[in-house]
Amino acid sequence: MSDTDTTATQPVDQVKALLQAGRLDQAESALRELLRDEPSDPELLYMLAVCLRYLERGDEALVVLAQLLQAAPDYARAWQEQGHLHRAAGNAAAAILAYNNAVALNAALPASWRALAELHQATGNNTAAGLAAVEFNRLAELPPELVSVASMISEGRLYKAERLCRSYLQQHPRHVEGMRLLARIGVQLHVLDDAEFLLESCLEFEPDYLPARVDYIEVLHRRQKYVQALEQATALQERDPGNPAYAAIHANQSLAAGDFETALAEYEKLLGQTPDRAHLQLAYGHALKTLGRGDAAVQAYTAAHAARPDYGDAWWSLANLKTYRFSDQELAGMRAAESAPGTMLTDRIHLCFALGKAYEDREAFADSFNYYDRGNDLHRQHSRYSAEQTRTAVDAQIKICDEQLFAARAGQGCPAPDPVFIVGLPRAGSTLLEQILASHSRIDGTMELHNILALAHRLSGRQQVDGESRYPRILNELTPQQLRQFGEDYISGTRFLRGQGDFFIDKMPNNFMHIGLIHLILPNARIIDARRTPMACCFSNFKQLFGEGQEFTYGLEDMGRYYRDYVRLMEHWQRVLPGRVLRVQYEDVVADLETQVRRILEFLKLPFEQACLDYYVTDRAVRTPSSEQVRQPIYTSGLEQWRNYADWLGPLQQALGADIR
Repeated sequence: MSDTDTTATQPVDQVKALLQAGRLDQAESALRELLRDEPSDPELLYMLAVCLRYLERGDEALVVLAQLLQAAPDYARAWQEQGHLHRAAGNAAAAILAYNNAVALNAALPASWRALAELHQATGNNTAAGLAAVEFNRLAELPPELVSVASMISEGRLYKAERLCRSYLQQHPRHVEGMRLLARIGVQLHVLDDAEFLLESCLEFEPDYLPARVDYIEVLHRRQKYVQALEQATALQERDPGNPAYAAIHANQSLAAGDFETALAEYEKLLGQTPDRAHLQLAYGHALKTLGRGDAAVQAYTAAHAARPDYGDAWWSLANLKTYRFSDQELAGMRAAESAPGTMLTDRIHLCFALGKAYEDREAFADSFNYYDRGNDLHRQHSRYSAEQTRTAVDAQIKICDEQLFAARAGQGCPAPDPVFIVGLPRAGSTLLEQILASHSRIDGTMELHNILALAHRLSGRQQVDGESRYPRILNELTPQQLRQFGEDYISGTRFLRGQGDFFIDKMPNNFMHIGLIHLILPNARIIDARRTPMACCFSNFKQLFGEGQEFTYGLEDMGRYYRDYVRLMEHWQRVLPGRVLRVQYEDVVADLETQVRRILEFLKLPFEQACLDYYVTDRAVRTPSSEQVRQPIYTSGLEQWRNYADWLGPLQQALGADIR
């Protein structure tokens, strides 16, 4: 759902008035009339289902809800309504499943929590009943305005939620739950510095308000402040040492901070206590994968989907190893889970991508593409990505970051030569390049760092001038002192991720958009453009389900347009900053590894080391989708995989254009 309603307000309000007045027959007639013009409108279908339940026509209501959830599988109130219907029919198991789906999508539904508490109590599951009762009581104690805010956040109506939350906080400026909810909105809008400040303030006012501490840990983690996040996770665990959820958070943050043995030991202890908890098995598998223990990761992922057969993330995690092959039985299980009406949207998306990979491995390319396409379509329906906004952002970089800007700022910024930026598009070989370079004795590998993106976001601010973002326009206004400070902040803010090397790698691919900013604040940093041929790169992205971000990859046309804008901007950087960026073609690396390695090291002014050619034996944590692939010698089988799907890639080819293809 979004902040823009899909139906006219006045007719919907009239129907609501009819429902509230108990004029059910008239309400049903009015709704069916509106649905003739908008047959898939979620709100209208939801109201019709409610109306039919009031009319005691539960079977018809379930049919309407099935239609609604087909169009909008993340409509939480539809799941709640389905729970009401199943409960009225005496089907407790189906009701519990529906209510669980409802609160998974929107945790601010008191009626669902109350029903879950009562149903679990009646079926003898006292632990689950107690947890549901706690959530119900928590919501019951909140001001109605904040319950509405929490619900709006879950439904994606962020700007309405922000207005209501700020209005409430103006009257109650020290209300910690109001501050926590405003911080959650900040996280959704990627205003992480504001969210961090709000949560810090929450904990100053109420240090024992543990929900705020949990959210604070998440924000610190998102900002890659892993040491601080681990400190907070330790404090959280100390306040409730018997809480398994807090122990899992501590394990997660230990892993992020590089304390791998502690993380693994904590996961194993938790699994020894509750071995069937699917999400713990998944987290344990991710930790094992990061450390290169592929066989053990497979066992953990398999245990996760065994505990919950429709756990899409567990199936996708197996597929995302790139080396795992599914059995006939597993394939059948995935298909059954994907087609089941009760499967949640996020699970369905993960299952589609896993099925796409499974059929690709079997060379059943039509079935494979159908599942990849379905997964992308389901994801794209709820994405806010705009190709026009990307084009506008690239235009702004080209307009503002010209030769005059860089000539005027020559000699400014932080002179540290430490960073090596690898930029480009995902799935273009950046992880391979990082693994090669991190095998050099003087270079540390890190991960995809968010520091430059966060700085660009901070420079953008929340105000716009004449409809244009302040960034990159503001680059003309920054003082030499500010540029130097930004560079020094980057160096100090990334130091905890480094080892003993003289140089370190930042492989955030999206930094290609901010090469001008990088040059201004770190004029001696090296920049490598990891390039891959258009069709291969774009299709590889289309079939990859990313953990977060990279929203441009979920549509063939969007992907093609993004690639064009990327090439256009990289050509600009080559013009205005000649020699500043080394372009490395993935296909050239595959064809002649040693020549390309020597070329890159010469660019970095470093001596050749044999370890760079033997990169696949380097023991280090790798956190990207290519983690298993870069632990193997170079192979050529993946270069032209897109050709197996050529019959379905017309929109991508058209968006790229003949000159780019």
